[in-house]
Amino acid sequence: MKRLLILLPLLAACGTPQEQCIRQVTRDQRVVERLITETEENLRRGYAIETYVTTVTRWRPCGPGGVDEKGKPAPPQMCLDDIDVTRTRPKAIDLDAEAVKLRQLRTKRDALVRQSSSSVAACKAQYPE
Repeated sequence: MKRLLILLPLLAACGTPQEQCIRQVTRDQRVVERLITETEENLRRGYAIETYVTTVTRWRPCGPGGVDEKGKPAPPQMCLDDIDVTRTRPKAIDLDAEAVKLRQLRTKRDALVRQSSSSVAACKAQYPE
């Protein structure tokens, strides 16, 4: 996951100047689209999916085992390590409030599409392909 986060700025720099311009002016629209999809899924399921991070303790090899008293190789030394693990769990939601949120998000998306259409046209005019 950390490697992906490091690569994201590099990947964002990919694309033609026109694509970069369009991606920049439609950023809010993409966020709202993602929220609409998430809200629709919550309504379809009847509950939300909550993501949380918890710490678990695991054994890991941490050193050479060496040689036992009979001259045979000993198993490696083991150490306890705390590891952060991302998990999900169901979360109760107010379905009526979720339906209202979905209507509001769709209204916001429509406004953003109207607002960004002129910006997208400007990007296409500024960076023709």
